[in-house]
Amino acid sequence: MSPNRNPSDSSRVLQTADTTFEIINVIKSRDGAKATEIAEHLDLSRSAVYNHLTTLIENEWIIRTENSYQLSLKFLMLGVYVRNHNRLFSVGKSEVQKLAQETGETAHLATEQQGYQINLLKETGELAVGDQYHTQKLQQTNYHHDTATGKAMLAFLPEERVETILDKQGLPSKTSNTITDRDVFLEELHEIRERGYSYNDEEEIEGLRAVGAPITDQHGNVLGSVSVSGPTSRLKNDRYHEELPEKVMSTANIIELNLNMERRIDRPNRK
Repeated sequence: MSPNRNPSDSSRVLQTADTTFEIINVIKSRDGAKATEIAEHLDLSRSAVYNHLTTLIENEWIIRTENSYQLSLKFLMLGVYVRNHNRLFSVGKSEVQKLAQETGETAHLATEQQGYQINLLKETGELAVGDQYHTQKLQQTNYHHDTATGKAMLAFLPEERVETILDKQGLPSKTSNTITDRDVFLEELHEIRERGYSYNDEEEIEGLRAVGAPITDQHGNVLGSVSVSGPTSRLKNDRYHEELPEKVMSTANIIELNLNMERRIDRPNRK
């Protein structure tokens, strides 16, 4: 069963469709898989797996190569469509690009969906590091508690929503700096609300720091967040504690303003 599913919805789930999505996820996670591997992983008969694979091939969602089944580029077209129709992405893209260019580091635009952090965009400046690592984050859901973008969003979400997310995900440790105590983490979120921006001080990966800020609508609802990350050798002292927080909050503010102005164009008579 999908980790995002409400148990009360289980009675309405079509088992056949559910299995098809599980097969897609196995092919993705293994960067291609044979039918026997899929059958063993999901504890299904090979004939059942072949039926699902044949349906996916007929509908052009997967392809069969000499050695395995692979996801087709049809998923790419679907993903590009979804991202390009996301208002936060379309409005925020140019500002995140500017942020990366001005700082020389890696800039991220993220949002929250189904309790997870979804990275919509990664832009790199001339000094940016870890391009492959940051690119991989675009291809998966991420927890909030160990990133600047994630903490910036959690800090401004309703408390009940935060508690639900933490109940579901916990606070797993990635480094010795990751906050794993719930009370300490909630206090951290309180401090973020007070100052308006968040830190990731080697909490996600050793040697990497980041500064993030929330992006909200005119009612204070969280739409997403923006961040800048880089090595500890450059993100330190005044640059880490003053310069970058100011730049990140300014970028978030501009994105918020552009979203509000776009909304007024679409609905000129609404407040």
